[in-house]
Amino acid sequence: MNILRKKAWSPYWVGAAIGVLETAAMLTAKKPLGITSAFEDTAAIMAEKLLPKAMDVEEYTRKRGDAPKIDWEVGLVGGVLAGSLLSARLSGESKPPAVQKIWREEVGPSRALRFAAAFAGGALMMFGARMAKGCTSGHGISGTMQFAASSWLFDPIIFASGAAVSRALFKVKK
Repeated sequence: MNILRKKAWSPYWVGAAIGVLETAAMLTAKKPLGITSAFEDTAAIMAEKLLPKAMDVEEYTRKRGDAPKIDWEVGLVGGVLAGSLLSARLSGESKPPAVQKIWREEVGPSRALRFAAAFAGGALMMFGARMAKGCTSGHGISGTMQFAASSWLFDPIIFASGAAVSRALFKVKK
C-alpha cells in the first residue's frame, strides 16, 4: 500500500494500468474509454429538460447516431474525481495551492484569474474534443490502442503542441 501514499507514480505503471482498464472497457462495455461524451450527454439531457423547444433531440440524435444517455461514462467521471481526491488524501497533498508557484511567478497571484483561465481552458478543450469527435484520452489511449491512424497522427501533435504552449506561456528553458 506504500505506492498509494507516493506523491508521484511511475508513468510506466500508470500507463499499464490504464491499458488494463481500456482492455476491460472494450471487452465488457464494447466501447473505448472516454470522458467528454458524458459531459455532452449530460448537457444535452439538461438542455432538453430546461429548454425543450430549443433542444431538438431528434436532430441531435440523427447527427450523432444515438440519443443522449447517462451511462457508465458518467461513473467514469465520478471515479476520476473520487480517485483524484483519494490519491491526494493518501499522499498528504489534500490542500494544493489555488495558485501554483509557476503560475504565480509568470502570471500573478490572482485566484480569480487562475480559476477563470482554468475554466476557459477547460471550455476550449471540451469544444475541441467535441469538434474532433474525441478527447485526448479517447484518441491518445483508446484510438492508439485500436491502431487508428488518426490517433497515431494526433499523439505526437498534441505532445508537441503542449510542449510549445508550455514553453511560450511559462518561458521554460532547456
